[in-house]
Amino acid sequence: MQITFRAGAAFCATLAILGVGSVVLGKKASVNAASLQAPRFEVDPMWPKPLPNHWVIGNTIGVSVDSQDHVWIIHRAGSLEAKEIYQTANPPAAECCTPAPPVLEFDQAGNLIASWGGPGPGYEWPDSNHGITVDYKGNVWIGGNGRGPAPAGTTPSESTPRGPAPFNDNMVLKFTQSGKFLMQIGHAGKSKGSNDVENLKGAAKMFIDPKTDELYVADGYGNHRVIVFDAETGKYKRHWGAYGNKPDDTNLGPYKPEDPPAQQFRNPVHCAELSNDGLLYVCDRPNDRIQVFKPDGTFVKEVVIAKNTRGDGSVWDIAFSKDPQQKYIYLADGANEKIYVMLRDTLEILTSFGDGGRQPGEFYAVHSIAADSKGNIYTTETYRGQRVQRFVYKGLAPVTKKDQGVVWPKL
Repeated sequence: MQITFRAGAAFCATLAILGVGSVVLGKKASVNAASLQAPRFEVDPMWPKPLPNHWVIGNTIGVSVDSQDHVWIIHRAGSLEAKEIYQTANPPAAECCTPAPPVLEFDQAGNLIASWGGPGPGYEWPDSNHGITVDYKGNVWIGGNGRGPAPAGTTPSESTPRGPAPFNDNMVLKFTQSGKFLMQIGHAGKSKGSNDVENLKGAAKMFIDPKTDELYVADGYGNHRVIVFDAETGKYKRHWGAYGNKPDDTNLGPYKPEDPPAQQFRNPVHCAELSNDGLLYVCDRPNDRIQVFKPDGTFVKEVVIAKNTRGDGSVWDIAFSKDPQQKYIYLADGANEKIYVMLRDTLEILTSFGDGGRQPGEFYAVHSIAADSKGNIYTTETYRGQRVQRFVYKGLAPVTKKDQGVVWPKL
């Protein structure tokens, strides 16, 4: 009995020690979790201010922030429904509304301070504009992904051996901030595919490297590549596809999460953003991945985001945090309707915010993202989202939720 008692006592003591140990370990784990921090944001439901002139905006498919922290967006007037623009009927069917000019500039207070854009002499305005970038010199770059007439015997929506309508927007345009035309690279309807060095094909987004004055284009909706030009002369420099491969226009079919990683980009290649330390982050949207390259096209690494996302894909656009190290990436996911906050060095997701819907802080196809010098971020929404939103930077905070949902202002 003594042996049994001692054994039992020893067993109880061991349990007690283990219990204390587990509590200590649990506390330690909690401390470690609580010590993980990430940038925190709150939506500003009062930004921007209402537009003048009964203006409304359509698919809002680009945002950029210039050196003065002015916020630039571009939208598609042609995406507005007839009942949204009754004022344009002949004769006018109502007092409201009419499309705003394609390019809009806002100040930090949300006031509209400039507007311009559309067809003009000397250049080919896109049928369906896409993406806007204000470079380090203040120049404004615009892409497009419009399609031309469908091949004989097809309609743009048909999927036939002859394919859908070809991409007519095979160019990028460069303007001053007042809308004066400066340069066009590529020409409408002229693309010969992903190894054509003179034309684009559905260019999605641009980035200009201030160190080299090189223009990087995510090219994009018709092509399967990143292409680089001299930003002053438009001269071709280099291009590449996924993993640094020579791009191939073979139709890969729809993305399937269970398949091996695709060795080429799918359409669209949706962003190409260069970090301060010289790494290019490319949005391979329907393949649900970010691929990272050196500026010469050497592949570095990749990460898959929300792997089971089909259809429009999960990786739409990225922006970097404004600290000198650009420690964080903000990734817009227009299918799952959220913004991921990621560590740039490891590509680890720390947290996310947003949800589907039409209220401030919610998203319907969040499409583009940019950050200002204060750390605030701006998002645009395509399809029927049709808006720009501002999320105010509130500093670093402990990560308490993987998905924060709507980041409504705290009262």
